[in-house]
Amino acid sequence: MISFNKRIARILEDAGSVPTEDLERCLESAEKSARPLASVLVAEELIGDGELLGVLADHTRVPPIALEHVTPDVAVVESIPQETAFEHGFLPISKIGNVLTIALTNPFDVVKLDDVRMFTGCELRLVLTLEDHLEAALARAYKSAEVEVDELLGSLDEEGDLELQDGDDGLDSLDLEALSDHDGSPVIKFVNVMIYQSAKIGASDIHIEPFERTVSVRFRKDGVMKEEFAPPRRMLNAIVSRIKVMSSMDIAERKKPQDGKFQMRIDGRQVDFRVSILPVVHGEKVVMRLLDASNLQLSLASLGFEPAALEDFRKAIAQPYGMILVTGPTGSGKSTTLYSAVKEMLCEEENFVTVEDPVEYQLHGVNQVQVQAKRGLTFASALRAILRQDPDKILIGEIRDKETIEIAVKAALTGHLVLSTLHTNDAPSTVTRMCDMGVDPFMVASSTLLVSAQRLCRKICSHCKQPEDRPTDERLRELGFKDDDFALEDIQFVRAMGCPRCTNGYAGRFAVLETLPMTEEIRRIIIRGGSATDIKDAALANNMITLRRCALRAAAAGRTSIEEVLRVTLNDGAGDES
Repeated sequence: MISFNKRIARILEDAGSVPTEDLERCLESAEKSARPLASVLVAEELIGDGELLGVLADHTRVPPIALEHVTPDVAVVESIPQETAFEHGFLPISKIGNVLTIALTNPFDVVKLDDVRMFTGCELRLVLTLEDHLEAALARAYKSAEVEVDELLGSLDEEGDLELQDGDDGLDSLDLEALSDHDGSPVIKFVNVMIYQSAKIGASDIHIEPFERTVSVRFRKDGVMKEEFAPPRRMLNAIVSRIKVMSSMDIAERKKPQDGKFQMRIDGRQVDFRVSILPVVHGEKVVMRLLDASNLQLSLASLGFEPAALEDFRKAIAQPYGMILVTGPTGSGKSTTLYSAVKEMLCEEENFVTVEDPVEYQLHGVNQVQVQAKRGLTFASALRAILRQDPDKILIGEIRDKETIEIAVKAALTGHLVLSTLHTNDAPSTVTRMCDMGVDPFMVASSTLLVSAQRLCRKICSHCKQPEDRPTDERLRELGFKDDDFALEDIQFVRAMGCPRCTNGYAGRFAVLETLPMTEEIRRIIIRGGSATDIKDAALANNMITLRRCALRAAAAGRTSIEEVLRVTLNDGAGDES
């Protein structure tokens, strides 16, 4: 700074802008106080900002810029780390092609300019400003992370009783210190508030999604995503690193997917988090699934099944052996249904064992096995070991391959009750899927007790729902109602309105279930190699209530809306439920 101040003094002296004696006095004052000479001259009103900047611009042949009237390109600013900009004394303004425009006060420092060229990989276009103007512009452009987070969270509730649990999934003091840089405190605060808010509203997942210029934090509640936060783009790496530390992941690894977990005690209840990190184009995407045991409704009756479907399911779990399958996409409530069935079947006289990936909820009295593929403990190997443990009932978290389903079928045929899940669209297609996986049709028909397909529908908010006119009979038939359904008592369609107590008119979810018991007729169709359509036709002739009709009945009873029914199910006429 001393040499730069002297150069400015010579330029002003040559231009005759400031008397020599004043320049010498101000130069001495600037050296003693370690301040820029320009700031001292302007403070003592020996020269104005504009005149000073004009003299320097004429001498250096660098065009001046009025930073107070300029808004730098956000993407360009975020591409240059704050520390680099402050250390090298420049503000990135814009970028066109490979030419980066930067504002600076000292165009004579060629060493720093070369560093900036190497760091950015760009040709530089210089514009000139004064030190005070640059500092103010840098403060505006690189607002401190703490101020931004405080503004971001200012209108929200502070985190409540939030405690990271100790143990293998916990976080020790050394890990906290690893993130205790200038961004540590606000990042920790942001992650805590994000987690607390998600648990408070009953979200099932947190998604942190990086884009080119922004970061979006969305919560999934009742199966629907909604953006809750938009943290500064430059905080992304610190946020991801914080979550990696909490989940016992490798902070340095940014090019490969990672999985982890941690536990937190939130307002007195324990919540498990399953964390998945995936490298994407603009950074690392984080998804955290919340598993709150206090939200688990361990009662089949509380799930909202149609009475006929509930009766079919309870008849199946009352059998001494055989296989029961619950099908549907991820997030359709299959695990909750199976846990509820386990709770209902659990008794002291029987040995109940599960193999899961992951063990989502721990149940007292149940022997639960966690799959660890890296150590050779797969569904198939765990299931073989379980069969040597004298089990009565077995729950398999998911059937993924031929080996697992073959062992499950054999277990069902040798005196064990087996419960599991498959990813299929409806109950009839599940049977053909099992055959396609390599199981003999006779074995499928002999071992299977019940196949059910499940979806989750959002409940209409009871505080703001409004009656809706009953559609015409023709429209009801188009939707999927049968003539017998028109006689439902107290039929009353409603529509979602929205109020402070709900999310867009909905609050909570309930399950719709399509059940396919194995009758003798359906077994014969399977054995002779019948198609899913043949099985479905026979089931419908035997009064099977499809997913669409089950959801429509709920809409007719005022539990959900027609729009929600159409969102989660396909028309039966399509020959395929979804």
